[in-house]
Amino acid sequence: MKIVDDIAIVLAGEAGQGIQSIESMLTSLAKRASYHVFATKEYMSRVRGGCNSTEIRISSTPVSARVDRIDLLVPLTPESIPHLESRITESTVVVGEKGTIGYGRMIDVPFTEIATAIGSAIYSNTVAVGTICALLGMDEQGSAGYVRAFFARKGEEVQERNGKAFLAGYERGKALRSEVEVAIGTDPAVKDEVMLTGAEAVALGSIAAGCDYVCAYPMSPGTTVLQTMAEYSKKFDILVEQVEDEIGVANMTIGAWYAGARAMATTSGGGFALMTEAVSLAGAIETPMVVHIAQRPGPATGLPTRTEQADLNLAVHSGHGDFLRVILAPGDLEEGYELAKTAFDIADHYQSPVFLLTDQYFVDSYYTVPAFRVPDEAPIRYVVKTDKDYKRYALKSQDGLSPRGIPGWGDGIVCADSDEHTEAGYITEDASVRVDMVGKRLAKITAVQEDVIPPRLYGDKDYRVLLVGWGSVKGPVIEAISKLERNDLAFLHFPWVYPLPEGVREYLEAADTIVDIEGNATGQFADLLQLETGIRIDKRVLKFDGYQFSVEELAERISAYL
Repeated sequence: MKIVDDIAIVLAGEAGQGIQSIESMLTSLAKRASYHVFATKEYMSRVRGGCNSTEIRISSTPVSARVDRIDLLVPLTPESIPHLESRITESTVVVGEKGTIGYGRMIDVPFTEIATAIGSAIYSNTVAVGTICALLGMDEQGSAGYVRAFFARKGEEVQERNGKAFLAGYERGKALRSEVEVAIGTDPAVKDEVMLTGAEAVALGSIAAGCDYVCAYPMSPGTTVLQTMAEYSKKFDILVEQVEDEIGVANMTIGAWYAGARAMATTSGGGFALMTEAVSLAGAIETPMVVHIAQRPGPATGLPTRTEQADLNLAVHSGHGDFLRVILAPGDLEEGYELAKTAFDIADHYQSPVFLLTDQYFVDSYYTVPAFRVPDEAPIRYVVKTDKDYKRYALKSQDGLSPRGIPGWGDGIVCADSDEHTEAGYITEDASVRVDMVGKRLAKITAVQEDVIPPRLYGDKDYRVLLVGWGSVKGPVIEAISKLERNDLAFLHFPWVYPLPEGVREYLEAADTIVDIEGNATGQFADLLQLETGIRIDKRVLKFDGYQFSVEELAERISAYL
């Protein structure tokens, strides 16, 4: 069998069986060999047992989406086969321990036996990595050296045994080349690229934006950003805090901005549900607030380790009362970096809450991308030194923006209160002042249009069929429409989700057929488009089983509307 240009490798086994180690080694080795890499995972909500899998695509061209097909499957437990049965075809090459797995149509490679001969069954994962690297034709000695370095912190003996395990697996892999031929082209540009997760992209964008305080109550999948920021805090001046609950998280984020920090909270939908009272507080006192919401299926605990796009309505309508809320949703790593920066700038400038919506698929997937551009200058901090006549909520400007001071910098009193307040910030029940303050806050909704990021069109500009979507469906949709090879098809992707950019109606009216694509059960974004534009989108491709769309699935479901 010959596999050309793009191979989809799936590793499957129990939690705690070392799949992450195989994934980490294999993806790093593939990048070092100048292959384009994409990896994503699905895992159960448990520390041990169950059945988890990792998909790794190694390609001659850039890839950033999951596929249904499995070209090479390495099952580590018997349960792996029924778990992935719907994706296994006659073309799938299955490599593993035949006696343990009990699957008839597989190439027998006794990973455990080989590892035990070297010193311990624990090295069987490294044997598997060696076997796969041989099939891919990676450099033998250079790869073995990387594997030894990978285990450097565990001592010389562990290093050497893993090196031997890799080489033993590599020998087995070379023997399989007569049965499986893999021909993937390399790209020298990959060596200068970086390989990042969505969580790392968000964290790096936040750092570039000057984030110096981040807090959270642990909740998957949002915790990955907290963990990543904690790692970066060793190099940058960032205060990272695990708080007792999500209500405390939201209030501490607001307090940090009030004191002059650039702060972010990171959570998931269930945690954000507890933060919405504080969101309203931020709207009332006009304090910036950045919240990263990594979505997962609800309601309640739902599927805590799976993915979904069902928190859009929650974010749009979070907090009671009328005030500006901005929602950004990256579709790829570059947008994750850029939109994280944008979130801080918009929050700071417009003194309003900004929500960065990702999901489990986005934060846990990773691939190779060109290195991000680091800003030449420090971010603008929209704070002023106060004087003795300072009024925090001065009504002078038409855009609703008043000079934002911070306590202790200047002679003025920086007064903030959740009750309706005067220009100076003191409580009032005066009807005319109330009307003025509501108008002031609403003016920001119009003013923010100056900074709105327009939607991005992919595909034919003279489209007849227009697909619309937001967030992490971007990669699968773009690859799916490429697969369909039609010249009347385009995809309109919204990195800035709310308030909707101006001109959206014109995009929709230019299409004969509009198809909404999103990862929830009702089509929340399609409903938002109807609310804002009056255009009803009846054709909806929705997915809410806890998994991201695959390229093949989308191509098939889109075809039904063509």
